[in-house]
Amino acid sequence: MSGMAPSDRLTPVDEAVGQTVYHNDARGTYHLWCDESEYEPVTVALPLAISSISGVEPAELEPLANSIDPDALNALVTDWRRRSARRIGERTDSISFLFAQHDITIHDDGEIVIDPRRADIVG
Repeated sequence: MSGMAPSDRLTPVDEAVGQTVYHNDARGTYHLWCDESEYEPVTVALPLAISSISGVEPAELEPLANSIDPDALNALVTDWRRRSARRIGERTDSISFLFAQHDITIHDDGEIVIDPRRADIVG
């Protein structure tokens, strides 16, 4: 996946899995982009980012498999990586699900959006 963080609306807040996690103060959401030059499966990056944001150890989170099939998610993101090489500046697909009491949306351009508001309501 690839993508650049729009610096005009996002503030870097943490480093997870060697990637910067950004916060959108206006929306209360966290964002990260996977660098396509380094293979880091989304199924590894996402739990590490959630644990970093939440201040808990990754092992304390529920298994990702409770929310979504990890193999299917990795396959989908891998397919998006291949297709993104043929498209520039165009976002067409995304997948959303609930994980560790956070709303997650993964876009085909590599942006992962983590909305912790669900955690505030449930937790």
